[in-house]
Amino acid sequence: MLTLEALCKTYPNGTEALQRVTLDLQAGEIVALVGGSGCGKTTLLRLVSGLEHPSMGTVGVDGEKISAPHPAVGIIFQEPRLLPWLSVAENIGFGLDHLPKGERAARVDEALLKVGLAGYGPRWPRELSGGQAQRVAIVRALVTRPKVLLMDEPFSALDALTRASLQDHLLALWEAHRPTLLLVTHDVEEAAALADRAVVMQPRPGRVFADIAVPLQRPRDRLSADFVEVKRVILAALDGSLSAPAADVKTQGAPSGWW
Repeated sequence: MLTLEALCKTYPNGTEALQRVTLDLQAGEIVALVGGSGCGKTTLLRLVSGLEHPSMGTVGVDGEKISAPHPAVGIIFQEPRLLPWLSVAENIGFGLDHLPKGERAARVDEALLKVGLAGYGPRWPRELSGGQAQRVAIVRALVTRPKVLLMDEPFSALDALTRASLQDHLLALWEAHRPTLLLVTHDVEEAAALADRAVVMQPRPGRVFADIAVPLQRPRDRLSADFVEVKRVILAALDGSLSAPAADVKTQGAPSGWW
């Protein structure tokens, strides 16, 4: 569904941000990119979104090459980036101008209800808390029903309780149409809570170090032994990615018998 084939990115100053990154994401799959600073996670998202062009390699969605921003690909940034001169409802409906007014309003109201913000449509972005603003940013991206949604550490600025709550809201919204999600995160617990696979990146240049299946049923119990073990496996791979030499790059599943 989403295919990254031998993606490379070298900037004009000679910095090699990505080196031959190849990934295949299935329709409806949630994949978390985890890695230390300098491993090219955000650069990879920008290439997939069409905001930047790779030095080599290709990005494809359902066989169509992506070389510029595309309506099938949505993105959520670290900050909500709401338009301050539009109401909450107008921000969410910004990409729905092609729909009849009634259908557009119905989609906006349904989205607000699902994230616990029913009745907030007439409010201004300045009247929202940080967590509420990020909920609006999430539904704004999902209400257009993209095939692929990219998320660049969307919960990193929030406290732990708000972050966990928004992760649950995200999954509830994702369940409706199940877009393919590619999530960048530094939070190993977030990767274990949300993802079907955790892809650990190795830095300088960024490349895939490990591809770890997360065979946990949803909803996930964050206090269970199985959940703790998933975090341990991801952390071990992350530690390995920061200490392994370049030649040691590999792709792996969960260790045999770990479950």
